[in-house]
Amino acid sequence: AMGCDTGSGEAELAGYADSAEVSAYAREAMAWAVREGIVQGRPGMQLDPQDLVTRAEAAAIFQRFAALEK
Repeated sequence: AMGCDTGSGEAELAGYADSAEVSAYAREAMAWAVREGIVQGRPGMQLDPQDLVTRAEAAAIFQRFAALEK
Protein backbone atom coordinates (compact mmCIF):
# COMPACT_ATOMS: atom_id res chain seq x y z
CA ALA A 1 0.00 0.00 0.00
CA MET A 2 1.14 3.48 -0.66
CA GLY A 3 2.48 5.08 2.47
CA CYS A 4 3.17 1.82 4.31
CA ASP A 5 5.89 2.36 6.88
CA THR A 6 8.31 -0.47 6.37
CA GLY A 7 10.42 0.54 9.36
CA SER A 8 13.96 -0.67 9.65
CA GLY A 9 13.79 -3.57 12.12
CA GLU A 10 15.27 -6.88 11.12
CA ALA A 11 14.37 -8.82 14.25
CA GLU A 12 11.49 -10.36 12.30
CA LEU A 13 13.94 -12.08 9.97
CA ALA A 14 16.20 -13.44 12.71
CA GLY A 15 13.99 -16.48 13.33
CA TYR A 16 14.37 -17.75 9.77
CA ALA A 17 17.27 -20.11 9.07
CA ASP A 18 17.97 -18.58 5.66
CA SER A 19 17.42 -14.90 6.47
CA ALA A 20 21.00 -14.09 5.41
CA GLU A 21 19.97 -14.98 1.85
CA VAL A 22 17.57 -12.02 1.65
CA SER A 23 19.18 -9.49 -0.70
CA ALA A 24 20.31 -6.26 0.96
CA TYR A 25 17.91 -4.14 -1.11
CA ALA A 26 14.95 -6.27 0.05
CA ARG A 27 15.75 -6.70 3.77
CA GLU A 28 13.68 -3.78 5.06
CA ALA A 29 10.64 -4.67 2.95
CA MET A 30 10.91 -8.38 3.77
CA ALA A 31 11.14 -7.62 7.49
CA TRP A 32 8.01 -5.47 7.18
CA ALA A 33 6.15 -8.19 5.25
CA VAL A 34 7.05 -10.78 7.89
CA ARG A 35 6.12 -8.42 10.75
CA GLU A 36 2.72 -7.72 9.15
CA GLY A 37 2.08 -11.45 8.57
CA ILE A 38 2.04 -11.04 4.79
CA VAL A 39 4.99 -13.40 4.34
CA GLN A 40 4.89 -16.37 6.69
CA GLY A 41 7.70 -18.49 5.32
CA ARG A 42 7.87 -22.12 4.37
CA PRO A 43 8.23 -25.25 6.52
CA GLY A 44 11.44 -25.43 8.53
CA MET A 45 11.45 -21.68 9.21
CA GLN A 46 12.67 -20.96 5.67
CA LEU A 47 11.95 -17.85 3.63
CA ASP A 48 13.59 -19.20 0.46
CA PRO A 49 14.18 -15.63 -0.75
CA GLN A 50 16.14 -16.72 -3.82
CA ASP A 51 13.53 -19.29 -4.90
CA LEU A 52 10.51 -18.79 -7.13
CA VAL A 53 7.17 -18.16 -5.47
CA THR A 54 4.34 -20.57 -6.25
CA ARG A 55 1.00 -19.37 -7.58
CA ALA A 56 -0.64 -20.36 -4.29
CA GLU A 57 1.97 -18.46 -2.25
CA ALA A 58 1.52 -15.36 -4.41
CA ALA A 59 -2.27 -15.53 -4.02
CA ALA A 60 -1.93 -15.81 -0.23
CA ILE A 61 0.51 -12.88 -0.12
CA PHE A 62 -1.84 -10.68 -2.20
CA GLN A 63 -4.82 -11.64 -0.06
CA ARG A 64 -3.00 -10.82 3.21
CA PHE A 65 -1.73 -7.52 1.76
CA ALA A 66 -5.24 -6.53 0.62
CA ALA A 67 -6.55 -7.25 4.12
CA LEU A 68 -4.21 -4.57 5.51
CA GLU A 69 -6.11 -1.95 3.52
CA LYS A 70 -9.37 -2.55 5.37
